[in-house]
Amino acid sequence: MPSSMKVVTATPSAPLASVVRRYVGYRQTGIPPGIHRGLPTRDLTFIVSLEAPVRTAAPPDPTQAPVSLQALVCGLHTRAALIARNPVEYGIAVETGPLAARALFGLPAGELAGTVVDLSTLLGRVGVELVDRLSTADTWTARFAILDEVLARQIGRTTTEVPPEVRHAWRRLTGTGTPPPMETLANEVGWSRRHLTKRFHQEVGLPPRQLRRVLRFERSLTLLRTGQWRTMTDLASAAGYHDHPHLLHEWTDLAGCIPTTWLTQEHLRVQEALDDR
Repeated sequence: MPSSMKVVTATPSAPLASVVRRYVGYRQTGIPPGIHRGLPTRDLTFIVSLEAPVRTAAPPDPTQAPVSLQALVCGLHTRAALIARNPVEYGIAVETGPLAARALFGLPAGELAGTVVDLSTLLGRVGVELVDRLSTADTWTARFAILDEVLARQIGRTTTEVPPEVRHAWRRLTGTGTPPPMETLANEVGWSRRHLTKRFHQEVGLPPRQLRRVLRFERSLTLLRTGQWRTMTDLASAAGYHDHPHLLHEWTDLAGCIPTTWLTQEHLRVQEALDDR
């Protein structure tokens, strides 16, 4: 079967604008057998498959057994998930961050950290309804409208908000420029460093130090995908690593392989399609 790829994106409706960044619909055919690496990122992983279930050969948490799910959510993690490739990949990814977990799922993202969870476990009948309706819709426009309707119902059901101090720390750590030290953030919000670290971990799923590792890894991944490097030493410097060995060590730890191995294993058509939209 010849390989083909289509990606369609949409911006959520106004009620979801502060919770969900965008929807990404995708369909790829002719995928060779193998393993896809679900790499660490600052976002939650929220996927509804419209074809075969998503099969994790190895979840980020090595103590969790492999799962096969039609719709899943995974919290932040510092270990790549290994996912078995299907000949056809067809589904929707909901791009959202960890601070949206309370609004969408009624719990802090810390309770999802490193684990792959069935959407129906989180949303009950609403999760089952969402999968059923998305599976029977026949256009991307209709599917995105269903997501708007169903997810908007979730907003406001939880009475517990993310502490503003944690939101402030998240914005400062994920903003442009060099992330400030925890002592600075603690002074800015009026909490002790220890208390801020604890609450941040609970709400985000990673402590600030580990989030910094993931953010740096993200920078290196963006540079690698877009070809903005000549040598691995250049890549390491641009991404914020001490040197080339530091880059290789962190990639081995977070991705389970070095950058050049990832480049030969992965198909980049999804990213290329998004870049060309």
